[in-house]
Amino acid sequence: MVLQAKMIVYSSKSSKGTLFPVRSMLVFFIALFGFYVCYFSFTQIALENEGGEMNGAEERTNILCKRPSEIPYDQMQYVHFPRPMSYDRGECACTPVRFFVIVSMQRSGSGWFETLLNSHPNVSSNGEIFSVRERREDIASTLWTLDKLYDLDWRTSAAKNECTAAFGLKWMLNQGLMDYPDEIVDYLIKKGVMVIFLFRRNTLRRLVSVLANDYDRKTKQLNGTHKAHVHSQEEAEILARFKPDLDVSSLIPSMRSAEQSMDACLRRFRATRHMILYYEDVIRDDNALSRVQEFLGLPVRSLSSRHVKIHTSPLPDLVDNWEDVRRTLKPTEFARLLDG
Repeated sequence: MVLQAKMIVYSSKSSKGTLFPVRSMLVFFIALFGFYVCYFSFTQIALENEGGEMNGAEERTNILCKRPSEIPYDQMQYVHFPRPMSYDRGECACTPVRFFVIVSMQRSGSGWFETLLNSHPNVSSNGEIFSVRERREDIASTLWTLDKLYDLDWRTSAAKNECTAAFGLKWMLNQGLMDYPDEIVDYLIKKGVMVIFLFRRNTLRRLVSVLANDYDRKTKQLNGTHKAHVHSQEEAEILARFKPDLDVSSLIPSMRSAEQSMDACLRRFRATRHMILYYEDVIRDDNALSRVQEFLGLPVRSLSSRHVKIHTSPLPDLVDNWEDVRRTLKPTEFARLLDG
């Protein structure tokens, strides 16, 4: 019995000895877990407070900027307050910005028109940014480029100061615009981008200008330099000396294709908020540019450009084989353009 009692006592002591480190480890892990919970909770509270402060600042800015009294309610979706990553708009943070895009075709007066817009102190039109193929190689790169532009992080020589009120680009039909029309239309509508269509009614004069420009690109008539646009009468006269010989066999298909491209564009983009301009109307109508400024929600100013028109003579003086051209077009729907 004594031996059995001793064995029981020994067994009890041995059991306590093995339980002690287990209990210690358990207490340690409980303490460590408690410390982690406390640390995580405090960190989360700090982040929430910081986020709350940021959200509060954003809400205060939105309250101050969201509804300028001078902007009609139905136009609010076209008014933006961008926050660029590359600079701070500062005191202009609440200056409303309209986004726009000039949709056009080569040699339709878009370069001249864009310089007119950029002469306005509150307009920044950033040129043909999609002339670079990598920016339009697929819809993802196209939309990424547009996002960067409309975030006002696209800085060019045309960009005004932080208080710009209208910001956009010039987009030619052959620069990816018609490759993804549904996606681009959806983007423009959601982003509140206003579209200015600028086309040329007289597709014959446009064709003459295209051929003359292509010729100068090859020959570089102005001291070995190609210039798509000129700023002096002397330069304009030099470029106007070239008289292209039009291929009458492809003349009608070329002009018809141009008109079909314009019609297709207007049809696909009709759901956007837009206005339609023609080069000839901008030249002849003194109020055309005022309507553009009103469309963009800008204070109307007198606009100017240094561009000098190259081809000012009547069409018969601009085409080398004019009689062939006249005979080809006379019996067609394009006869109306011969006197243009």
